[in-house]
Amino acid sequence: MLALMKEHASVAVVVLSVALSGCATLRNALTFEEPQIELKQVDITGFGLQGGTLDLVFDVYNPNQYRLRSTRLEVGVELASTDFGEALIDKPLDLSPQNHSRAVMPVRFTWAGVGAAARSLLQRQELPYQITGAVILDTPIGERRVQLKSNGNVPLRKLIP
Repeated sequence: MLALMKEHASVAVVVLSVALSGCATLRNALTFEEPQIELKQVDITGFGLQGGTLDLVFDVYNPNQYRLRSTRLEVGVELASTDFGEALIDKPLDLSPQNHSRAVMPVRFTWAGVGAAARSLLQRQELPYQITGAVILDTPIGERRVQLKSNGNVPLRKLIP
């Protein structure tokens, strides 16, 4: 009889341990912090008579204790107080827990759309930026749409040194 009671006590301890760890996992999943996004670099990847292309290189930090997957990232881009249009990544991004990830967004622009401001950008080493937009994330408790807003100065890596 004593052996049976010890066995039941062991099983109860295991069940209690699993339940408590499950509660911690659930609590972590219910605690959601928005990812932080920062434009780290603008690479001029091409230009011609009609316009050009840029790659926006972002650092995305996931402060959560669980993996996030984005299904869509869309941002409006303003460089040196000039609207350069919108950029979109609709392929999945995998954001590791409490880690930084790199995301590259290609942007096309036309000279007519951005005027002389784009030409002057080609002469600079750094430029002010502002991005606004949204990211759709898959979380352990469902899909979330998170608004993004960031501004600052970013280095400009030139196509031709």
